[in-house]
This record gives sequence, structure tokens and C-alpha cells, in this order.
Amino acid sequence: MANNPDLLFFSVIIPSYNASAVLGNNLPALLSYLKGKDMDFEVIIVDDGSQDAADTEAIAGKYNCTYLKNETNLGKGGAVRRGMLAAKGEYRFFTDADIPFEFDAFDRFLNCFEKNQADLVIGDRNMVESSYFEKIPLGRRIGSKVFSAIVGGNFDTQCGMKAFRGTVAEEIFKVSRINSFAFDVELLSIALARKYNIRSCYVQIRSQEGSSVNMLRHAFGMLKDITRIKFNCWFKRYRIQS
Repeated sequence: MANNPDLLFFSVIIPSYNASAVLGNNLPALLSYLKGKDMDFEVIIVDDGSQDAADTEAIAGKYNCTYLKNETNLGKGGAVRRGMLAAKGEYRFFTDADIPFEFDAFDRFLNCFEKNQADLVIGDRNMVESSYFEKIPLGRRIGSKVFSAIVGGNFDTQCGMKAFRGTVAEEIFKVSRINSFAFDVELLSIALARKYNIRSCYVQIRSQEGSSVNMLRHAFGMLKDITRIKFNCWFKRYRIQS
């Protein structure tokens, strides 16, 4: 993807679990947009132990994307972690297989890094410009509010688009442990404990093909992981060790 493979400007990590069809529907438009920006980039697709892994690999090869494969299903957090630690970009994004938000969010995120000296930029579906929550089920809206309250700081923890400076991504993902859908909460908990500069940007919905989280089905596992995260926070395990 990049003119100089040793100096990538940014990386986009896309975890995929049984989502080859969704990925195939949405990846070409994303790549077309990114190529039009005249910036070096790479796209890393991480298959998380899917049944359609061969199809996902074929799509990655067709569009000249890096393909990584987890032999077993770890969870979205595990897939994102692997992609982030393999990436080379100065800035590293992750988003979902259906590329759920309008592509101009990439420009806003990058501008936020430069303008605000941010370490971590997260999408915020609560902003007036986002006009998002009116389009999704009540259960997911409530779940998102609960997770935000747990982290503190009024962050939209469950928004499916986040970006990190490369050095910060490596520091955070090397110590993160949560593989479930609660992994976003852990990422922000680590960032807050280490006093990184976190900024929010609005996002606008473009696709809702790929959501696989079910608040009721995943509730117990999420609660268990949230307990682990809070335990680690109480014992200051996320802080930079002197």
C-alpha cells in the first residue's frame, strides 16, 4: 500500500470474524478513499479463527492487504491487539469489517493528532454531529452508556473506531489482556492510568452490516472482564512502572 514500506504514515487494522462477505462489500470503497488521499498507508486484516478464513485471505490478497490469522477465535480484542503490534504506522487505526463510519473520519482523526497533540483519538457517537444513537437499538445504547460510566471521563468506549500514535499503541497493547468486547474499556483504562492525551471526534454512520455483539448474550462475560479491569485499576497495574 505504501510507496516506502519502511516509513508508513498510518495503519488500518480490521478484525474479521466470519465476516468475509461484509468485508468484501466494504473494503474496496475504503481503499479507494485512502488511495485518493496521497498518503502512505497499510491495511491489516486479522482473521480471528473464522470458518470463512480462506475467503477472508483471498479478499486480503485481491486488494493487496496484509493478512494475519488467529488459528482459534480469541475475540475482537485479541484480533485488534495482534494487528496493532504487527503494524508499522506512525498512527494506527482500528475499525470493523463493515467500515461502519463515513471515511472522512480518518481525516478528522489525523487532524486531531496534529492539532491537539493527541496520543489516542476515539470516535464519539454522542456528539451532535454524529447523529448516531437514534439509528441503533435501545439495548446497545444503554450498554454503551454503562461502559462509558465505568471508565469515567465521558468517553464513548464502544465506538468501533479508535486510533493511536504508534508508540502509544505498542505501550498499551503490550500490557492489555482483555480479548472480549470489553477490550475497549481496558484500552481506555490503561490510557487514563498513564495520563495519555485522549481526544474525541465525531463519526457518522455509513454501514451497520457487521455488528456481532449481543448485549444479553455477552453480558456475563463482559461483566467478568469489567471486574478484572477494575481490579487491575485498583492495584495500579496499568500505570507505567518506575
